[in-house]
Amino acid sequence: MTKSKGLLIAIIALILLLLVVSAAGHSTESPTQPYKAGNGKVILIINLTGTINAGTTNMFRSHLSSINNSSVKAVIININAGGGMLEQAFAIDKYITSTEDKGINVYIYVMPDGSASYTGTYIAMDGTGLYMAPGTSIGLSEPVIIGGTKAMEQNDIAQMEAIMGNMASSHGRNSTAAKSMVTNDSDYSSSQAASINLSNGSFSSMNAMLAGLNLSTYAKIYVNQSAYDQFLGYISNPLTAGIFMLIGIVAIFLDLYHGTIILSIIGVVMIGLGLLGADIIDASIFGLVLILLAGVLIFLEFKTSHGIALLSGLIVGLAGIYFLASSYGTSSPGYSPSPFGTDFFMSAIAIVLMGILLVAYISKILKSQKKEHYTGIESLIGHSAVVVTTMKTNGRGFVSVDGVQWSAINTGVDIRENDRVIIMERKGLTLLVKKI
Repeated sequence: MTKSKGLLIAIIALILLLLVVSAAGHSTESPTQPYKAGNGKVILIINLTGTINAGTTNMFRSHLSSINNSSVKAVIININAGGGMLEQAFAIDKYITSTEDKGINVYIYVMPDGSASYTGTYIAMDGTGLYMAPGTSIGLSEPVIIGGTKAMEQNDIAQMEAIMGNMASSHGRNSTAAKSMVTNDSDYSSSQAASINLSNGSFSSMNAMLAGLNLSTYAKIYVNQSAYDQFLGYISNPLTAGIFMLIGIVAIFLDLYHGTIILSIIGVVMIGLGLLGADIIDASIFGLVLILLAGVLIFLEFKTSHGIALLSGLIVGLAGIYFLASSYGTSSPGYSPSPFGTDFFMSAIAIVLMGILLVAYISKILKSQKKEHYTGIESLIGHSAVVVTTMKTNGRGFVSVDGVQWSAINTGVDIRENDRVIIMERKGLTLLVKKI
C-alpha cells in the first residue's frame, strides 16, 4: 500500500467516525405500527424517548392529527426524554392541545428509570394528566441561546417561564414550581412533584396507571418512531447538518485532484442533506455564511497548496457548525440543554486531524504530479552520471548517463574520469553537474 492510499484510508476512517459521533443520541426505536381503530375505542400509547427533534414531531403529527374521539378513548405519552429543540416541543404541544380539543385526554407517564427533563418538560407539563413512576424526575428546563447576548438569554428565559407557567395553570398544576424549572433550573423527584401538585400522582407501572384511570379494558396500540421519523431526527441536528455540509465540500475539493465524478456526487448529496437539515431546524444565516466562507477557503487551497487555507477553512467551518444553532436571524426559541456537548468537541478534534491528513495527502499527490511532469531530458535531473573526461571547476567535458554520453559543465570541485556526479540542471543539451 502506498503512503497516499494509506492517508486516504485514514481520512475516510475519520469521516466515518464523524458520522458515528454525529449520530450519537438519536432514537433507534422500532418502526411505527400502522394505526387502525378497529372495533370500539382504543388507547394510543406513544413512546417518546431520547431527543426532541423533527422526527419526534412528525411522529406526533402522523398519529394525532387525524384521530377522533369516536375511535380513541385516550392518548398516553410514555416519556423518557430530555434535550432538543424547544420549537419542536411547542409543535408537539399544538398536537396535544388539538387532541384535547377533540375531547380526548392526553396523559403523560414518566416511565420507570426515566425522566422528563430539559425540552421534555415542555411536553410533559402540557398533558391532561401527568403521572410519574417512583424514582423518576422532572425539570432542568432552562433554555439555552447559542451565541446569544445576555439580554437575549434573559428575554428567552422570561418567555419560556411564561409558557411553562401557563401550561401548568391551565391543567390545574403548580405554576410557581413549573416556572422554577425554567428560571432556577429546578429538578423534582416523583414524590416531590406529587407533594407540591406539579404532577397528578405516581404509579409504579403503565398497567397500574391504566387501572387507576379506568382504562385497562381498552385495546392498546403502541406507537414508535418510523424509519422516516428517525431519518428526520438524524439530519435535523445542527452538528449533523454542519458536518454533512463540511464533508461534502471536502469531498468535492478532493475530486479536483482525483479527476473522478464519484467524490463530487457524494459531496453534492451530503451538502444537500446538510442543507435539508439546516432548513428543518431553521438554521442561523450566520452559521450558513460561515460554512460558505469555509468552502471558499478550502477551495483556495487548490491554488495555494500550502495547507493554511485548507486548515483555516475547516476551523471556520467548525465555527459555522456551532452557529447553525444560533437564534440570530431566526424565530427559534433555542434549545434545552445546549445541543453541543462532548460529541461536538470530539468532532472538532476529528475534523482538525482530518485536515492535517488532507494536507499531507495532497502534498503527496502534488509531489507525484510534479515528478510525472518531467519527461525526456528533464527526467535526468537528480540522477547520477559517470565522468568521461576530467573537468575543473566550471570546466566543460562529458559524462555518461546509462551508457549515453552528454556534454556537461562542472559546477563543483574538480572531478576526474570515472568519478560519480549528480545532474543538477539542464541548459539546452548540456548538463550541469557536480561531484557526489
